[in-house]
Amino acid sequence: MNPRATDLVWLLSLTLLFIATEASFLIHKADIIIYNDLNIGVDLTIHCKSKNDDLGVHVLAYRNHFEFKFRPHFWGNTLFFCNMQWNGGSHWFDIYEQNRDSRHCNRCLWNITPKGPCMFNSKTAKYDMCYP
Repeated sequence: MNPRATDLVWLLSLTLLFIATEASFLIHKADIIIYNDLNIGVDLTIHCKSKNDDLGVHVLAYRNHFEFKFRPHFWGNTLFFCNMQWNGGSHWFDIYEQNRDSRHCNRCLWNITPKGPCMFNSKTAKYDMCYP
């Protein structure tokens, strides 16, 4: 490759990197709020992670919540998953999948019920987006 072509490739690469970095700051932060809606007296132990972040273990009494915020990835592949434990059982759920959730909410409200997690639906004003 001639020197001019190499310089052009470097310039294009740096320009794309700059655009991607700047564009990521234009994406709104996501706010995830997870409520324990199991039953009175049943604690929810929750441990959420992404590929790069471990948010630690939290024990939520009935009707208490855990909240975290982050800026979704520019390329649309942000994923946070949680291990949830109650009454001796252990359950995994992808609490934020950018492709699934970004069109529904920037502030995603979740109720964890005995049947599974339910997301608040702003169109119906109910927690009716439920998953097993």
